[in-house]
Amino acid sequence: MSPNTKPFEIRARLLDQAESILNRRYHSEYDKIRLLLDKNLIDPKNVIWPVPPSTDDVLVEAEKLYKFIQTK
Repeated sequence: MSPNTKPFEIRARLLDQAESILNRRYHSEYDKIRLLLDKNLIDPKNVIWPVPPSTDDVLVEAEKLYKFIQTK
């Protein structure tokens, strides 16, 4: 980021990045379960599906990222 990057731009980027991280994690878990189901390796009755990330989840993840960049 350039020295002229405005605080709201940094926050927006961190929110986008946090959402992307959580969505990738969610879809990875979802795809893994679908694959196991398709191969009949798990019982569909026992599946616990992942929950899509909430707005609060995104904010918590963005805060972690923000704390990281503050310390470097």
